[in-house]
Amino acid sequence: MSEESKTPEVLGAERTRRLQDAMQLKQPDRVPLMMSIGYMLADMGGISKQELLENPDKCQELLEKAALEFQPDAIGGPMPADPIPYLMLGDRMTTWPGHGVSPDTQYQFVENEFMKEDEYDAFLDDPTDWVIRTYLPRAFKALEPFKTMPPLNQFISGSYFLGWLGGCVTGELGDAFRTFAKALQAVVDGNERAMKNMQRMIALGFGESILTGAVLTAPFDMMSDALRGMRGILLDILRQPEKLLAAQEKIARYELEFAINASKAMGVPKAFLPLHRGSDGFMSIEQFEVFYWPQLKSMLETLVDNGITPVVFYEGCWDKRLGHLAQLPKGKTVGYFQSSDIFKVKEVLGDTMCIIGGMPNSLLAAGPAEAVRARTKEVCERVGKNGGFIMSTAVGEMVGSDPEMVRVWAEATREFGTY
Repeated sequence: MSEESKTPEVLGAERTRRLQDAMQLKQPDRVPLMMSIGYMLADMGGISKQELLENPDKCQELLEKAALEFQPDAIGGPMPADPIPYLMLGDRMTTWPGHGVSPDTQYQFVENEFMKEDEYDAFLDDPTDWVIRTYLPRAFKALEPFKTMPPLNQFISGSYFLGWLGGCVTGELGDAFRTFAKALQAVVDGNERAMKNMQRMIALGFGESILTGAVLTAPFDMMSDALRGMRGILLDILRQPEKLLAAQEKIARYELEFAINASKAMGVPKAFLPLHRGSDGFMSIEQFEVFYWPQLKSMLETLVDNGITPVVFYEGCWDKRLGHLAQLPKGKTVGYFQSSDIFKVKEVLGDTMCIIGGMPNSLLAAGPAEAVRARTKEVCERVGKNGGFIMSTAVGEMVGSDPEMVRVWAEATREFGTY
């Protein structure tokens, strides 16, 4: 039966099986193709990136059009997709198209030192209190009044403390609580819209994205990205390594509790972990084996033990760390590789994990078509050998890609990826 004559239900079942087989290190009928098409949708629709994010109905319309045009096995739009809650709270960690950057500039993460070097003791002593009264006021402009709250441990007095609660609904602190509640409702609304859109994609024959599920990251990255910043974390490695390790231990416990509970609540047994600072160029092997790998390995193993498949984005080059990754449970994790030698990755990790990647984004932007076909053929034959491989771009964002080169890539994957 030709692809054109199959119903969406049949196509959806085939695509789901194809992806599941690859993730489980099995050989599917052909190499699955995943497109993290992202902000390319704005170019295809002739709209700004700001409109793409702030008009979710238009974004979904363009995503469906791209899915039907390119016929991948999995496809996803921009991530993160909804700026509204962040803008409502005055988030100081992000800038969005049309808000701090031009309407045609994509989402940016803004790193800050939200945790000072002398605050480890306060964090370790009572992380919840520190987060609410110190971190949130620094990270979100609308939540600055949270710093005026008394220590949360005062609630231990129960009814004796209730009289203070009246202050939470008056003045600036009351405004902050109300804004917080509105932002949370915006998150709920966005999640409901995302679920409806997922059902629309399923009706068209496309299942959920591989990158769905709870999002967490390595404890070192959480400390670096969200709290201490690059400069701060590098100094902590040298000046207060014991406190850094102790903080990572707490963060790992909180992240895992969130991921496991979220996975159960959503019914999605996957977790997505974008890793930023464990790559070859950021720290030495000696530092990696103390501050990064033990915590990451334990986290991934715990997720696996709880029936969750970690899909890990190994940002940057991990060629010198592949031997460490080979220690992970076989057939239980998925590795998405950006700048690593994808052929070396297959050689070292081919029997350990499903591999995602293979297509340089630059080729899809500039071509020519012959080079796109040649690269696709080589990757399908070498990395796709015996299964356990999902074809995708090296970066999980296809902004700037030429639609014609994407079409060539999709057709070549189906041609050369058949087993």
